Amino acid sequence: MEGPVFLRRKITLPRACALLIAAMVGSGIFVAPKGVLRHSGSVGLSLVVWLACGLLSLLGALCYAELGTRITKSGGHYTYLLETLGPLPSFLFLWAEYFAISAVVCLTFGRYILEPFFAPCPTPVPAVKIAALLGFYSVLALNGWSVSWSARLQSVLSVIKLTALALIIGPGTVLLAQGHTENFQEAFGHSAQALDKLPLALYAGMFAYSGWCQTSFVREELVRPERTVPLSVTASVLTVIVGYMLTNLSYYTVLTAEEVLASEAVAVSFAQRACPGLSSLVPILVALACFGSMNGGILGFSRTLFVASREGQWPPLFAMIHIRRRTPLPAVLLMFPLVTAMVCVGDVYPLLTFFSFSRWLFIGLATLGLMLHRRRHPQLPRPFKVPLVVPAIFSILCFLTVGLSLYADPVNISIGCATVLSGFPIYYLVVRRPAPARCPLPTRCPSVLYYLTVKLQQLLEVVGQEIRTY
Repeated sequence: MEGPVFLRRKITLPRACALLIAAMVGSGIFVAPKGVLRHSGSVGLSLVVWLACGLLSLLGALCYAELGTRITKSGGHYTYLLETLGPLPSFLFLWAEYFAISAVVCLTFGRYILEPFFAPCPTPVPAVKIAALLGFYSVLALNGWSVSWSARLQSVLSVIKLTALALIIGPGTVLLAQGHTENFQEAFGHSAQALDKLPLALYAGMFAYSGWCQTSFVREELVRPERTVPLSVTASVLTVIVGYMLTNLSYYTVLTAEEVLASEAVAVSFAQRACPGLSSLVPILVALACFGSMNGGILGFSRTLFVASREGQWPPLFAMIHIRRRTPLPAVLLMFPLVTAMVCVGDVYPLLTFFSFSRWLFIGLATLGLMLHRRRHPQLPRPFKVPLVVPAIFSILCFLTVGLSLYADPVNISIGCATVLSGFPIYYLVVRRPAPARCPLPTRCPSVLYYLTVKLQQLLEVVGQEIRTY
């Protein structure tokens, strides 16, 4: 073991941009077009939804950029809720997010990586899930092995993702310039019939942009974060907005609305129609894009668990670092069992709606907390600041979308709400550590947990952080 054990600052501005782009350009742009179109009802309104989701994400990214320069801890949503609204909202987010570790990206990876081998027949569902799990386990092992290699992989995959978008945008733009606009005739024809489902269309679109907060999870590992955070989020989100709009225009130039809704893999259907010679390459590029999103998701959420353990809201083992690899190995490994279960029993579109509810509820609360934090701590340095109207508008839109979605899809949203509410008894019975007389746990539990922690610490070769990085 060389030197003290702590998480090093190894993520530079280019790596931060690559991390954000790789997190955003994942399964969303290849899965969400079908969901956005289904719930918006028309091509025209679906394009409006894509633009609105991009602008909304930009507002949220700017709010998080200010939070990331004001609050010096990693952990993203969890840390911002803890520092602005208190321990209960932060724990409820952690609880809901652990149950909402999305299997959507894993399943999309499995579907696209196998598409060339089974086309034109449908890919068997068990094969998709096996491929999804193999991809997830590979990324899990990489994140447990090295932070530097994970960051380098994101840089390479961000280039591959932009290449995949370029292969879709190029042919579509050429056809559009040649006058192929027949699929845009009566673009808003059925919009009025689908307004009650509009929140679900927004959920699908916002899922595609959802990686804009990725740098907030690794704040303590950023080089010059007061500069890196605002520059990386602004450049990356604007790049992705332009890329997504051009990609959707290309989809609809080549495919009719009916063909998009009927397709299980929109990008593959596009390639088969627009450039048959590349139809076998596009699924591989899409699968690699999903692979990058899985990598970014593990990198981010493992840091959330790490910080939560450091704050005393999660078992202390998960705030430990491998003595040689300098990675939060226990926090990374904790994602293994639940994602495995979610992939085995889940399907893409119900999971997308189920997960989006809790995520956007807590993001809205975090930006609301930004306004309260400004009022309570005016003396804190603010290297980056957004106008107060930005977090106000963003919070209102988040809460409005969450509220309307309960009407649009009461079953899945109720399940998401119940998942969040189930964290209340856990918080009050376990996290707050009630007095021994009222404690429902057996008296031997603390000593047993301590024994297990020590044994797992020895097995995994991990120790607590030795240098404060915030």
